[in-house]
Amino acid sequence: MKIDKYCYVYKEKIGEITIGSDGEFITKLLFGNHADLFLNTKEIPLIEKTACQLKEYLNGNSELVQVPIKLRGTNFQMKVWNVLKQIPYGQTRSYKEIAMMIDNPKACRAVGMANNRNPIPIIIPCHRVIGSDGSLVGYGGGMRLKQYLLNLEGK
Repeated sequence: MKIDKYCYVYKEKIGEITIGSDGEFITKLLFGNHADLFLNTKEIPLIEKTACQLKEYLNGNSELVQVPIKLRGTNFQMKVWNVLKQIPYGQTRSYKEIAMMIDNPKACRAVGMANNRNPIPIIIPCHRVIGSDGSLVGYGGGMRLKQYLLNLEGK
């Protein structure tokens, strides 16, 4: 079901990225061309602003993409995503640390699934979550992209 009104597809150095919006908030950032999931392919000002900030981030000229976002998910997912937003640029946290931060220390795998369902990667920095042993594990955009983003942030 198409619930997001607008999207626009950009070609970035990391590949195509689809940015989606309901008209007031950014609701999706998808790797690849996913225009078919949206009602309209239209570059509205909020999407354009997001793309400009994302380009600055990907070029290493900015630490943050700051745009209004709206998340839709379960209560558990929302807790995880809100913690992810607090991970500082250039730092990482383990799945276990995230589970402990949401007062559910045995939920490491569930944290991983919430990461996987993150609708706005990079802006909600799920790439900053790693294994307890420091290993890179899982990323919707692929492991090469996760490594690229962490390297970009100096990690």
